[in-house]
Amino acid sequence: MFLAQDSIRKKRDALPLTQEEIHHFVNGICDESVSEGQIAALAMAIYFNGMTANETLNLTKAMRDSGDVLSWPKSEFDGPILDKHSTGGVGDVVSLMLGPIIAACGGYVPMISGRGLGHTGGTLDKLDSIPGYCSTPDNATFKKVVKQAGVAIIGQTSNLAPADRRFYATRDITATVESIPLITASILSKKLAEGLDGLVMDVKSGNGAFMPSHEKSLELARKIVEVGGQLGVSTSALVTDMNEPLASAAGNALEVTLAVDYLTGKHRDTRLHEVTESLAVESLLSGGLAKEREEARLRVSKALDSGSAAERFGEMVRLLNGPADFIERPAHYLSAATINEPIYPADEQLGMYLSEYNTQSIGMAVVQLGGGRRKADDNLDLSVGFKHIIPLGTQLNKQQPVAWVCGNDRDKVDTAREMFLSAITCAEAAPILNPVIYERLAR
Repeated sequence: MFLAQDSIRKKRDALPLTQEEIHHFVNGICDESVSEGQIAALAMAIYFNGMTANETLNLTKAMRDSGDVLSWPKSEFDGPILDKHSTGGVGDVVSLMLGPIIAACGGYVPMISGRGLGHTGGTLDKLDSIPGYCSTPDNATFKKVVKQAGVAIIGQTSNLAPADRRFYATRDITATVESIPLITASILSKKLAEGLDGLVMDVKSGNGAFMPSHEKSLELARKIVEVGGQLGVSTSALVTDMNEPLASAAGNALEVTLAVDYLTGKHRDTRLHEVTESLAVESLLSGGLAKEREEARLRVSKALDSGSAAERFGEMVRLLNGPADFIERPAHYLSAATINEPIYPADEQLGMYLSEYNTQSIGMAVVQLGGGRRKADDNLDLSVGFKHIIPLGTQLNKQQPVAWVCGNDRDKVDTAREMFLSAITCAEAAPILNPVIYERLAR
């Protein structure tokens, strides 16, 4: 007979759980025979005592199999099923470009994404900026859009890895989120339930990252690559820099504008392009859509320069009930803030070099404007944020703002401006810039 307290006791005493014990506990999460208190107790025990490689593998499998696992018949889908996941950050709008690029290169991307919480933005919140866009279609519609557009970016359905939803909600309120085994199982259970052939991870490192240190970012990347590979999915990971906003905009509608500009070639931020292109190359290689890196890069460039990737994005938006001409007229549909003001450096900073961002603080300034959540049920103002954020290493002058702040409330705008200015550090000499991509990991 299975008793949840027996599993909790074993993990409390740093003993490994068997596959059967993990399976029963996960089933209990789903049918609610395991209480929230028991979930919290096990999560805390895992947080302090960790899990073995086998335990992490078995937990991921059990959570993946707690609901539907999608299938994509080769008779209908003549290319690999691919996806990516990012651990999140500020200005990380990669998913909105990467999915259409992969689709334009012959892959299919059933991307299950999430909402923002804390200082990190959420892909679904960005897509909510598009009028009519349905991020919660039924499975039949989801598959139809993937088949026709090659990509569909939606939210987690109730039948995909349902154990994770309850487990994560409990971890979130009990300070047990930052556990490598639990993060690995949470991410992979949802992604592998998509029925993938290949997965590429973007694990952020830096002061705007979710992980507390570069070493922890590397550890998470290694674990996800290991477990994903063991479960039959070609998995690789890039560890990328989040010591400054990835893009020159932070805020939902502002980032969607940036994504459309990127896809149409109107403007491409250098750091954003390096990460997007590198993740796309990894995806094409993992799915067998290119045999070597240079071939993959050429295919990515062609997808962008020909307009094919932009067309895929526009088709996805149309099929999910958004405007049919969104890619041609984004400004017509995206809400704009009523206050748009430049943020200039202080007089004592003129002539100095921008040497450091407190990236998490910039994310929290977006939250202060109303563009992010302090708790899960907060309503968002999708129009607010920052744009034209200058990169590290820029020499400051009186004519060039460090960013523009966009908001709809005078007090919030003034506070956000001060938060942004407090988040920058200047130096007499130009800083040595961090690499955009630190490491690549693959099995």
